[in-house]
Amino acid sequence: MNIAEILRRSSSAYHDQPAVRCGNRSTSFYDLYQRVAAIAYYLRHQIGLSSNDRVVIAMDNRAEYIETLFAVWQAGLVAVPVNAKLHISEFEYIIKDSQAALCFTNNKLNQQFAEHRQSLPDSLTIVNVETQQYQDLFQGKQLALEPKQDDDLAWLFYTSGTTGRPKGAMQSHKNLYGIIRGFLGQVKAVDCNDAIYHGAPMSHGSGYYILPFIAKGGTQLIPESGGFEASELINLLRQHRNVSFFAAPTMVKMLIESPGVSAQNFNHLDTIIYGGGPMYQTILEQAHQLMGNKLVQIYGQGECPMNITVLDRYQHQTFVSRNQQQRLSSVGLPYLGMQIKVLDTLGNTLKNGVSGEINVRGETVMLGYWGKPEATNDCLKDGWLATGDIGYIDEQGYLYLTDRSKDVIISGGSNIYPREVEEILLKHPQVSEASVIGVADEQWGEAVIAYIAATVSSPDDNEANTLLSAHELEHYCLQHMARFKRPKQYYFIDELPKNSTGKILKTQLRELYNSTHG
Repeated sequence: MNIAEILRRSSSAYHDQPAVRCGNRSTSFYDLYQRVAAIAYYLRHQIGLSSNDRVVIAMDNRAEYIETLFAVWQAGLVAVPVNAKLHISEFEYIIKDSQAALCFTNNKLNQQFAEHRQSLPDSLTIVNVETQQYQDLFQGKQLALEPKQDDDLAWLFYTSGTTGRPKGAMQSHKNLYGIIRGFLGQVKAVDCNDAIYHGAPMSHGSGYYILPFIAKGGTQLIPESGGFEASELINLLRQHRNVSFFAAPTMVKMLIESPGVSAQNFNHLDTIIYGGGPMYQTILEQAHQLMGNKLVQIYGQGECPMNITVLDRYQHQTFVSRNQQQRLSSVGLPYLGMQIKVLDTLGNTLKNGVSGEINVRGETVMLGYWGKPEATNDCLKDGWLATGDIGYIDEQGYLYLTDRSKDVIISGGSNIYPREVEEILLKHPQVSEASVIGVADEQWGEAVIAYIAATVSSPDDNEANTLLSAHELEHYCLQHMARFKRPKQYYFIDELPKNSTGKILKTQLRELYNSTHG
């Protein structure tokens, strides 16, 4: 069944209820569906897109994000939401790899696309949602909901690439319905008195939570800034009741440490669903003291979004009151219908308490990777997804994450893979070797650190290491990668540590960092 059916149904069930609010602008469920159906007609009958064509959505959080997302599904097409903070080269790769036929964007990113138009496919249509052209779409005809099968592709989610390039995790209409059921059944119930605030990117976790609120008549509350600002959220909480939101742990930290914040600021806050990185114990305790019992933790990944395990409000309250810090460090119990097992390197199931690779199975596991059958076969076997995460299950079934075999760094809730940063650093003419690690950071969870061995041009030229400065590399990285992925610190050493086969030893680099930074 087409996931856009939830909006068609809600336009009847919650007709005049506010579906989307942004600043002074409010759109009812009925009007939202009319706008979606008009955009869908444009896509199919004016642009001439065919069923399953891919449509990129590249913009900051805004009301038009929801309109275009549901219009893509209404038209029987595939949505490719992309993080608006990516570098233009990353946009270019995703557009080409997905073979996107059209891209919805806004003024800010449209300017970047215009400056690099020669690098984009000639066949790509770009529509700026902040133009009269977009507004004119709503004067045209409307398209009825296109039927889809459960396993038809709906959302193409590009994960950060462990091999230097992101992969498109293929998520079906069935997967998305599974996310709705998981949220409503185990995170929180929703009705037309509830709202969800979108401070985190709609291209990622916050975007998936559009769905249960659309399905049950809740309101999408979009900040005018298009992103997370603690003061803006606190102001919105004065105006709106029963507000929930998805947050990276760093967002929770910024919120509770805002100047002048008090318990009264959170009277209208319902639930914070956090994930995407470790929540430090002190921050969790401070959040409970300030806001009360409002936290839910979820664990998921692009290949099985938002729906592997959950640590709900009751569990948080119980473990905080009993000072069970070990349980609070878990990522909870499996969602109903999800199966989890922990395997060793030979594929044997491990006993409780023994760490290995986490494997999951259930209705939210992706179909596979777009255009990458070998990568799909490597991680999907008999319906089981090898997550690449390392952890163990305790005697009560709680899951604990202990490491990430893919070396992903989670900074501010965003996944950053060392290799993609390293490959850009190695293109600098004065960089001979580069290795990137993640280190603990109080504000961001983890920070990206780069160790650099600079090129020595001749035996007599031993000043290359000093000539290549951190300032120069910072400027270089900002030109070639998204700002949030760049290293926060650069350390220059003569040679990176390696084993007998020449593999760089990140463990020794971490030890070096710890020895020099206490």
